[in-house]
Amino acid sequence: MPVDNLETRRLPAGAVLVVGAGLAGLYLALKLAPRQVFVLASRRSSKGAASAWAQGGIAAALSPDDSPASHAKDTIAAGDGLVDPEIATILASEGPQRVRDLAEMGVPFDRHENGELYLSLEAAHSIARVARVKGDTAGKEIIDVMVKRAQEADHITGLIGWRAESLLQDVNGGIAGAMARRDDGALLGIEADVTVMATGGVGGLFSVTTNPRTARGDALGMAAVVGAKMRDMEFVQFHPTAIDIGRDPAPLATEALRGEGAVLINPKGKRFMPRYHKDAELAPRDDVARAIFAEIQAGRQPFLDCRDAIGTHFDTEFPTVFDSCMRAGIDPRIAPIPVAPAVHYHMGGIATDSFGQSNLDGLLAVGECSAVGVHGANRLASNSLLEAIVFGGRAAEYICGRDWAEKKAGIIRSQPWLSIPADISQTLRNSMTAHCGVRRNAHDLNGLIQFIDDMIDRIGRANPLIASKMIASAALAREESRGGHFRDDFPKTHKKAISSYLTFDKLT
Repeated sequence: MPVDNLETRRLPAGAVLVVGAGLAGLYLALKLAPRQVFVLASRRSSKGAASAWAQGGIAAALSPDDSPASHAKDTIAAGDGLVDPEIATILASEGPQRVRDLAEMGVPFDRHENGELYLSLEAAHSIARVARVKGDTAGKEIIDVMVKRAQEADHITGLIGWRAESLLQDVNGGIAGAMARRDDGALLGIEADVTVMATGGVGGLFSVTTNPRTARGDALGMAAVVGAKMRDMEFVQFHPTAIDIGRDPAPLATEALRGEGAVLINPKGKRFMPRYHKDAELAPRDDVARAIFAEIQAGRQPFLDCRDAIGTHFDTEFPTVFDSCMRAGIDPRIAPIPVAPAVHYHMGGIATDSFGQSNLDGLLAVGECSAVGVHGANRLASNSLLEAIVFGGRAAEYICGRDWAEKKAGIIRSQPWLSIPADISQTLRNSMTAHCGVRRNAHDLNGLIQFIDDMIDRIGRANPLIASKMIASAALAREESRGGHFRDDFPKTHKKAISSYLTFDKLT
């Protein structure tokens, strides 16, 4: 709907508007120096950014025994046929230097006594290559450093307390900035020559997630309605081992625990993963998630048993997990941890090239809300933080390396109900988990899409509804099982792997 009496602000010529303050957005903003950058973020962003919740660490070929070629090979294998090999090579080749850059910025990576990085093994990696920070606090420590650096940077201005609601369209096509809403309802139109979406994922669209509840695909909804192309939207990764203690979001029992030797057991104390996959607990995440889901469906509560693998060192090696367990009355040193699958990462998003450029002039995307082709159907463990800095850095170089035409917003429209009513939000989350979760079928997906359409007719094009519809529609269209997408009615995988692309106008 058109917006009257809207306050507008024109950013200086060539300035960049970054929507989101997670690792991808902040790293890009820092690398844009000396170009002026304005970072749009709510006051909750420092605690609500999913980057800060990452526990396992950041993967890169950092040891003499490793190589970018090996890392790229593992990335491609995990992606189940849909990873772009060229993009995987970029990630793996540029990754080590980007990690060293983080260390130079002040990130206190765990090291051996001789100063070498401590590298851990995680699922589907052929070698230990995951750099950790204070055990399981990598995301938090990295974000703390990024926030501090951004606050000290003269070229970065924080537009704090605002959440982007819609994108402004340029009079000549393309994107000319964003409209943001403050908690008190005030609206601000921000005109910019370059707009970068870095808002994170979609976990908040599902009832069980390890992501912030505010991660509801807002960037996808905003970009979709103005014609941005989406890629691989059906591929949602379910982390196998969320701690099943009834918290929302669910605390995460990091992948690194299984890398250190923790095993999955049933209530009788028997391991069950060897029955489901030859790699047992170190199988790809989607296989482990479906195995745990199958155990739950069979009435057998799964547990992660860390007693022998971690034991008395749990509180110092994995303090975040230890604290979550102890708060729930579980001492993981002497008792197994109840676990369940939870939405953890979205492989799909706004389709971009290797520099973050979308199909719309002036609109880029980096981090989890983008789909550059590096994760395919299933993200390799701990590649997400690496993606943020590799492609965030490349986007910064691309922006600084070209001239950008001045953008002027045409008709400014609002996408109302940024915060959709609580009852509808919870019903949507429950429906997405039930009908577009670990296991899917046409009957459930068609019913879900009809429910979403009814909600759109009732309350309007709320960004979470748009994002949900695109995920469900892509899941319905992919009549096979691949990676994080499993269809009960199409359990086989096609011989030819093809990424999916769609635009919102084709669904309406």
